[in-house]
Amino acid sequence: MSRRDRLRDHHGKRDFGRTGEPAGGSPDAGGDRPRFVVQIHDASTLHFDFRLQVDGVLKSWSVPKGPSGNPADKRLAVPTEDHPLECEQFEGVIARGEYGGGTVIVWDHGTYVPLSHDRTGRPVDFGESLRRGHATFRLHGAKLRGDYALTRFRGGRGSGDAEEAWLLVKTRGGGASRRVGTPDPRRARSARSGRTLAQVAADGPGE
Repeated sequence: MSRRDRLRDHHGKRDFGRTGEPAGGSPDAGGDRPRFVVQIHDASTLHFDFRLQVDGVLKSWSVPKGPSGNPADKRLAVPTEDHPLECEQFEGVIARGEYGGGTVIVWDHGTYVPLSHDRTGRPVDFGESLRRGHATFRLHGAKLRGDYALTRFRGGRGSGDAEEAWLLVKTRGGGASRRVGTPDPRRARSARSGRTLAQVAADGPGE
């Protein structure tokens, strides 16, 4: 599937003349390691968006309680549409009435190292591991650090379930995140600008 096809759902839901979000258009970002971003999104419901750069797009999950640095926490992660790579830097206010209308901040961002492997220990393509329903990776962010896993437990290919669902879990390896648990999203500050949701909302449209 081409990058354009992967972003069809994202583009179809938005009027980019009003949302302030990037429409995309850049080729796959360079660099030795793929990127990740965690955004706090105060839309119809307050939640965290967890995104991993895979095959030229940001694969995305809505995580209601946010990612945690505590291995005992199992966080529900619901897949959403793929996003353009440029969304990694987006924070601001999406216009009311538009899809996802509300305030967004970049709570954390950085790079990650794919760790997925088969039963013999051989590396598995990261995109393929996600399609199979289980992927492991090591985050190098300002706040989240260490090994994590995404595991599909409902839905997916060949399933009659209405909604696909995953678990995002910190595994016991690769070092610890600087913060255990998840911060109060109303008080959390952007890793990009140092602002809170309220401060970004007061400043107006997105960047």
